[in-house]
Amino acid sequence: MPAELVCFDPACRARYPVTQAIYTCERCGGLLETAYAWPADVSAWPALWRQRRTHNAAIDQSGVWRYREVIPFLDGEEPLVTLREGNTPLLPAPRAASYAGLDALSFKHQGFNPTGSFKDNGMTCGVAQALRLGMQRVACVSTGNTSASMAAYASAAGLEPLIFIPYGNIAYGKLAQALEYGARTFQVEANFDQILALVRKLAERLGIYLLNSINPFRIEGQKTIMVEMLDQRDWRVPDWVVLPGGNLGNTSAFGKGLRELLALGLIGRLPRLAVIQAEGAAPFYDLMRQSAPGALRAVEHPETLATAIKIGDPVSWPKARQEVDASGGVVERVSEQEIADAKAVIGQCGIGCEPASAATLAGIRKLVAAGTMRPDADVVAVLTGHVLKDPDYIYRYHTGQLEAPDGTRLAGAFANQPLVAPHDAERLAAMIG
Repeated sequence: MPAELVCFDPACRARYPVTQAIYTCERCGGLLETAYAWPADVSAWPALWRQRRTHNAAIDQSGVWRYREVIPFLDGEEPLVTLREGNTPLLPAPRAASYAGLDALSFKHQGFNPTGSFKDNGMTCGVAQALRLGMQRVACVSTGNTSASMAAYASAAGLEPLIFIPYGNIAYGKLAQALEYGARTFQVEANFDQILALVRKLAERLGIYLLNSINPFRIEGQKTIMVEMLDQRDWRVPDWVVLPGGNLGNTSAFGKGLRELLALGLIGRLPRLAVIQAEGAAPFYDLMRQSAPGALRAVEHPETLATAIKIGDPVSWPKARQEVDASGGVVERVSEQEIADAKAVIGQCGIGCEPASAATLAGIRKLVAAGTMRPDADVVAVLTGHVLKDPDYIYRYHTGQLEAPDGTRLAGAFANQPLVAPHDAERLAAMIG
């Protein structure tokens, strides 16, 4: 199927070949998205995708490339690198549902990916495009998960990964991955948004391929999360899909994928998207509450312990706004305390996640309490990262040492304090009870 890059701005819609290494429109500066000439009949695709689960070929074992008919930007001859990404489970969570006020709730847990986050779904596509373009070096700006993913996929592909992170603002579990996977890592004394603007200039100057979510091929990979989720549900569309909001790449990707599936006739309606931001980094929430359409006003100094969504100037906001509006969705914000408690509840389900992921459950609880979401709604929440991405956060919460960015000590409503026990069988038995 012919593919091309198209300017997202409806007033422009300039078109470019997919073999051109660009991230924004050269005419108006707008974001780009991939567009395809779809076949008339795709009814055989779901059965084909299900059949591929039993194949041993790497391309079919990938939970991204298994659905390659919906991401046909390659010509079929180019090399690609897969670490068997995707294949992430839908996990029922009755205790979390009860906490939120729902009858039932399922988590689509992207922490089961090879590097422990949803970034792998997009990165396999981004690196495939880098290989197609003949790039030797790739770069990203990251608060953690992107750096881990890009380092792994770039190294697996034989490319040189260059990572730029805000100095002192990254969870060590994520930084450790980038270092282990061989990335050259630069800790820059600035915030995420400032560094991204700088690296975009460097990438153009030095011939480096940028793999942040401004890259439209990253979005293509991430949209397969929704394809896989619907495949797992036998194509039953949920009422809601709830996800954290940081740079808003997932919001853009999920909405695009769902709209394409609707246009192809593979689903009969769209689920509503609910995007949840942290209170200290919620520019998209503010934008969506404006009485009249306008531009996003960046948060100059975003603050949240959920570092994966600590972004004050999300590049994908125009796409995300369209996707939320198209789905009849909502945007909510939650406090540090709400995120911390929700994270502990998810842990009590035997699941676990990184702090940013827990914004989903905290947001659902607020939406149910407000009457926006019915208690009997069919809800899928996306957990973006693995529980071990930020172990220090977990320890501090359960030992009463977790502090919000403003220095406020957060209460551990669900704290599970470790106990010091004597080396004495009788006294230990008494403690156990």
